[in-house]
Amino acid sequence: MEDWKGLAATAEDLALINGLAKAELTAEQVYVFTLRLCDNEVDRDFERFDNQALERLGELFVGKSGIFDHQWSTRGQTARIYKTEVVRDPAARTQAGDEYRWLKGWAYLLRTEKNEELIAEIEGGIKKEVSVGCSAGRSACSICGSEHGGCAHVPGRTYDGQLCFRELGDITDAYEWSFVAVPAQRAAGVLKRFGQEREEDRTLRREAELGRKYLGALRREVARLAMLADDGLDGGILAKAAERLEEPELLELRRAYEARAAKRFPVPAQLRRRDAGRAEDAEAFRI
Repeated sequence: MEDWKGLAATAEDLALINGLAKAELTAEQVYVFTLRLCDNEVDRDFERFDNQALERLGELFVGKSGIFDHQWSTRGQTARIYKTEVVRDPAARTQAGDEYRWLKGWAYLLRTEKNEELIAEIEGGIKKEVSVGCSAGRSACSICGSEHGGCAHVPGRTYDGQLCFRELGDITDAYEWSFVAVPAQRAAGVLKRFGQEREEDRTLRREAELGRKYLGALRREVARLAMLADDGLDGGILAKAAERLEEPELLELRRAYEARAAKRFPVPAQLRRRDAGRAEDAEAFRI
């Protein structure tokens, strides 16, 4: 069984994301997912990145936008990469005979109405394959080492049992990454998690959900008490301000606003009548 969901944004993730964002974003506002950007295997175009190229691409792709079909338009900007890592798989070998490596990226997009359909397509496995756009300063023949097509060897053909391909290196720029129908690199795409969710993962997820509900209720209570304490305050602004606060600050504000609200709306005292001699008169003042 396959199971893949958006990842829970950690404090480290949010710190990296907010380093790219203009406004401070919360875990509830972002949708985080991982993807396989590229690797060092020979692709459909009979090209491949050398290992130094993967490391350099990892540096350059941080902060780059995801688009669709390599169409450079601001209307197509969807997600942004905030972290990368080169993953090594010593047990796997490439067609060139060396250790298989791939570039993993962490990306985020905003949880907005506009992105609801895209998030659903990512989770449903519809939007899956990705391709990268970059610039390489070196393109060498795997047979003779000649650069930039300066030989008669044809990529895709076999010479004395060796496949001919172009090896890309000296990466100078990374432009963007795109959701595409057919990527040049066969393995590139949104990553999935295989297998049943572990019990400890379910427990952590439930606890995290309870914590989010608790903080949400606490933030709403603080906003309500603040408006009771001062009816000149804007409820919408208060609610947005409370979203940025964590439990210690919220508890302190709740205590302060409760005290101020109690002064504005004191509880009326209930007194016993001195002449409450009859039972029916006393009933009127019984609490």
